Amino acid sequence: MNPVVFDQAAARYAHFGVDVIAAMDTLSRFPISIHCWQGDDVTGFENSGEALSGGIQATGNYPGKARSFEELTKDFDLAISLIPGMKRINLHACYAVQGAQFHDRDAITEEDFAPWVDYAKSRNLGIDFNPTFFSHPMVKDGLTLSSPDETVRAFWVRHGIQCRRIAAYFAKELGTHCLCNVWIPDGLKDIPADRLTPRKLLAGSLDQIFTEKLPGVIDCVESKVFGIGVEAYTVGSSEFYMGYAAAHPGVYNLMDNGHYHPTETVSDKLPAMLCFFDKIPLHVTRPMRWDSDHVVRFDDEIREIALEIVRCDAMDKVLCGLDYFDASINRVAAWVIGTRSMQKALLYALTQPHGLLTKLQQEGNFTRLLMLQEELKTMPFGAIWEAYCEKMGVPCDESWFEQVLTYEENVLKERV
Repeated sequence: MNPVVFDQAAARYAHFGVDVIAAMDTLSRFPISIHCWQGDDVTGFENSGEALSGGIQATGNYPGKARSFEELTKDFDLAISLIPGMKRINLHACYAVQGAQFHDRDAITEEDFAPWVDYAKSRNLGIDFNPTFFSHPMVKDGLTLSSPDETVRAFWVRHGIQCRRIAAYFAKELGTHCLCNVWIPDGLKDIPADRLTPRKLLAGSLDQIFTEKLPGVIDCVESKVFGIGVEAYTVGSSEFYMGYAAAHPGVYNLMDNGHYHPTETVSDKLPAMLCFFDKIPLHVTRPMRWDSDHVVRFDDEIREIALEIVRCDAMDKVLCGLDYFDASINRVAAWVIGTRSMQKALLYALTQPHGLLTKLQQEGNFTRLLMLQEELKTMPFGAIWEAYCEKMGVPCDESWFEQVLTYEENVLKERV
């Protein structure tokens, strides 16, 4: 990084009252929860033989998919070495590292995740957690917690309870919170005869899962507009979960920006939700025509999400995780590209003169506001990003990609 170029860029931002050093320091303390399932296409370690199901699909067959805990964590180590700032790891329950005695999902234990705790401790990572309500024989007719079959519902309630207890274990062992997120695939392919009963059953199942008070666990529920095979009706809709969270203090409504109708944006929902909730969990992805979970880019909506987090002074309220999986490209590179893109968006947001822009809006000076918003888009932001990466001890330019290519040649292509 050329210090003269950085000084010139910093001076440009200072003209608008922006302290870029303070912006970099703020970003360095904001953790991004990186999803483990990018590394193996959401396969997990159960080896149950169940194909990926529940409205989820990973496409592509790029070489080097991780096949074990050791391979997945080795790949993850390379990724986080190339990503600046604070990181967490986001796990699904199907990534239990089981011994000789197999535990089905309703009976998984803390011991099944002890290797993850050891791994996280050695790398100073927090852990977030997700029960896995898909790709399992006990998903009957596409239903889990809303199934009319009491045996099915009971199985998945037990799974949810066990997962919350494991989340409490993570929180205790690692000395930081654990976000425990409930998403289910439940829905119907064609027009339902009864939309109400499944939602009442889901509410009852959730009440059972959330009964136990567990320290360190932040509970949340995640909606989705539709999925493959459930095009007509989703039990856990946005309205259902928003209402459930509002009626159940301590349960939050997680927003995934791929889980809404095309004209809805999470950037607009964030300030609305912040009026009523002290925490907003996010899963950040990149939808393309639907919830396609493409690798996050530094695009308009990601910038707008970051701008709202910063504008609303909500960096201590928003719990930001990533959720995408692309099997058509190098999976380690996908982790790095997506996470760095989210961090770029946050740094971009932190370098905007929000006080000045807000003042112009409040004064009704919309012409000047529009002008300034457009001029700010071509500020020398790249120099600030490069300085941040250098300060964090990671490559500040595209040179990180050469490390991934070397790893691909020496490690990933050896996996058969």
